[in-house]
Amino acid sequence: MISDYSDPLIVQEVSPRDGLQIEPTWVETADKIALIDQLSQAGFSRIEAGSFVSPKAIPALRDGEQVFQGIRRKPGVIYVALIPNLKGAQRAIESRADELNLVMSASQTHNLANMRMRCEASLAAFGDIVSFAADHPVRLNGSIATTFGCPFEGKIDEDRVLQIIEAYQALGIQGISLADTTGMANPRQVERLVKRVLQRVSASDLTLHFHNTRGLGLCNVLAAYEAGARRFDAALGGLGGCPFAPGASGNICTEDLVNLCEEVGIHTGIDLPHLLQMSRRLPALLGHELPGQVAKAGRNCDLHSPPAYIATL
Repeated sequence: MISDYSDPLIVQEVSPRDGLQIEPTWVETADKIALIDQLSQAGFSRIEAGSFVSPKAIPALRDGEQVFQGIRRKPGVIYVALIPNLKGAQRAIESRADELNLVMSASQTHNLANMRMRCEASLAAFGDIVSFAADHPVRLNGSIATTFGCPFEGKIDEDRVLQIIEAYQALGIQGISLADTTGMANPRQVERLVKRVLQRVSASDLTLHFHNTRGLGLCNVLAAYEAGARRFDAALGGLGGCPFAPGASGNICTEDLVNLCEEVGIHTGIDLPHLLQMSRRLPALLGHELPGQVAKAGRNCDLHSPPAYIATL
């Protein structure tokens, strides 16, 4: 357990990809580009800007090339693309993605539902992607979905997760993401596994991806941070959810996470007032309310005028 919160926390914003992928309302390409450009100005060093999957599988993100070609790239910001296969990697690299995010589930059942193949086939396909990417200036990150639990199989053996990390590293994949795809993690579980993973992966190469399905998202962030993790995915407004995981609600909310960090003294470098303005505009764009809380309630420092009747007391 750490004694203070002096180390910065790095937030990777995933709303343009993981946030929008299950939205029933089509978001115009120009609006996606505007969203990413605004995020680039908010202080993020990493933004998952889109994906290069089959438009039949994820129609909401069928404009990956146009999005990556249209954004105004800010120096120092890493623009990440999710890819499912070699064809996706080729498209992403042609569109100048800085990092490719590959995903396989720790759960065999979830991998079959999500990727339509067994885990062994996913790993073999990753080998082809690594070989292709070696000739290009792009970084690779391997995500492990359902790390903390699967809606079909239940609890996941921690040793299974460690074996997948070793397989990723053997292929030459530098970054590792542990994804709580369905929000099944709890703080004690998170602390225990993060400590084990950090014996094999540096903190600078490790990302934690939590969903708030059961209300424990920010608790799990603090547990992971106190165990040594320093990088976390989050989505503006709490957008998102896995289309292949029953009951999985949105990602942890970016502005709620940044607000938590500010309250306890963890530096993020993110402009929270700017984020809140962006989040409050999202319902009009998407046509529904969002689960983020600070955008509704305001920050603790946003004080209100007292009731007028107090003057008469």
